[in-house]
Amino acid sequence: MARPAGPGREALLRAGLEVADARGLSKMSVNAVVEAAGMAKGSFYQHFKDRGSYLLALHRRYHGGLEEQVLAEIGHIPSGRERVSRGVHSYLDASLATTGTRALLVQARTEPELFEETRVRNARTRELIAPEIAALGWDPPEPVTHMLVAMVFDITLEELVDGRRDDLREAVLRLILR
Repeated sequence: MARPAGPGREALLRAGLEVADARGLSKMSVNAVVEAAGMAKGSFYQHFKDRGSYLLALHRRYHGGLEEQVLAEIGHIPSGRERVSRGVHSYLDASLATTGTRALLVQARTEPELFEETRVRNARTRELIAPEIAALGWDPPEPVTHMLVAMVFDITLEELVDGRRDDLREAVLRLILR
């Protein structure tokens, strides 16, 4: 049975982000994670049932951290254009600066253990931003919210390859903020 969160679990999750960044999820093995964490292989199984449960915990930690960063940056801004604009920029900046982004955004969609979790995470994101889109006058807001999430995901991919792309950021904001 997995142990509760603690220093060992956190060390394994931090190491997993580094391994994911360097090797990708498909080449992330338990051995690579424990080696990067400087821990014995048995320690891994004290905290996680298997690789699949580890990937799920890693994915949740990564996305929870991104969500926290964005909400901390925009939480004081009233609903409207500025909040949406700052939220998009904050998310994209955090994605560029966070270890493991490529693996946990792109490759997560091909990992069976993470497919449903990715769908749930995207739905949660859409629920969080739907009131913001509604405040901009979009009625109903859900289709626009769905497209915004998809467009920001695509911009994230472009920025991971090319670096920050202000042209794409501004284009999506012009479309949404009309």
